[in-house]
Amino acid sequence: MTLLAHISDLHLDGSERATRRATRVMDYLRALPRPVDALLVTGDIADHGEEAEYEEAAQLLTGPFPVLTCPGNHDARPAYRKGLLGEVPDQGPINQVHHIGGTAVLMCDSTIPGRDEGRLDAQTLAWIDATLNALPQDTPALIAFHQPPVELHHPLPDSGMLQEPDRLADLLDAHPRVVAVLTGHAHTAAASTFAARPLIVGPAITWTLRMPWEGDQAADRDQPPGLAFHILDDDRRLTTHYRVVL
Repeated sequence: MTLLAHISDLHLDGSERATRRATRVMDYLRALPRPVDALLVTGDIADHGEEAEYEEAAQLLTGPFPVLTCPGNHDARPAYRKGLLGEVPDQGPINQVHHIGGTAVLMCDSTIPGRDEGRLDAQTLAWIDATLNALPQDTPALIAFHQPPVELHHPLPDSGMLQEPDRLADLLDAHPRVVAVLTGHAHTAAASTFAARPLIVGPAITWTLRMPWEGDQAADRDQPPGLAFHILDDDRRLTTHYRVVL
């Protein structure tokens, strides 16, 4: 069994509010009686893509577990590489595979620099295909990136969803080892399906999306930050539990 925590959209901007909300969630995770096997962070780690924001993220996102990240539309690849990953700044897509227990977790870059909507470009799709092909036959995989590839029925996230999702769906058809797709971006905990698999959207740290039936103002800044726990069992069944951190 693999136990993963999942957060998204910290939007660290140097403000006391953003730092306090992220710290509250990390303190909660670090205090769990049983540590998670890893923490996934699906993008918009920084609000302005500045190096100082990633330096703060590198200090906050620590614990007795690996922390796996991917960028979102607010993130900037060069500063992300330098401030968060300690790498040489570069404009190329940031794709990383991590082996957590017996599960491969592919953290993928779906960003288009300067745009809100996402796209898995040809380089990233080829990397996903090659990475999955190289795994041992019995290894399950999860794929994580920022923008959801399906509509969530709110005009704000739906205006910036993943473009050309059929390209990913076609790729996944050739890789039944992929158990689920995990994303962020929408600022709401949500569950749907994509390519005959669970699609799980991680809740945001910074603010929660009001759906149209909840009111006209999209950003609910009074809701506490949330997180998800994903359990991948020996039958390759993914179960998700959502929590808010008061």
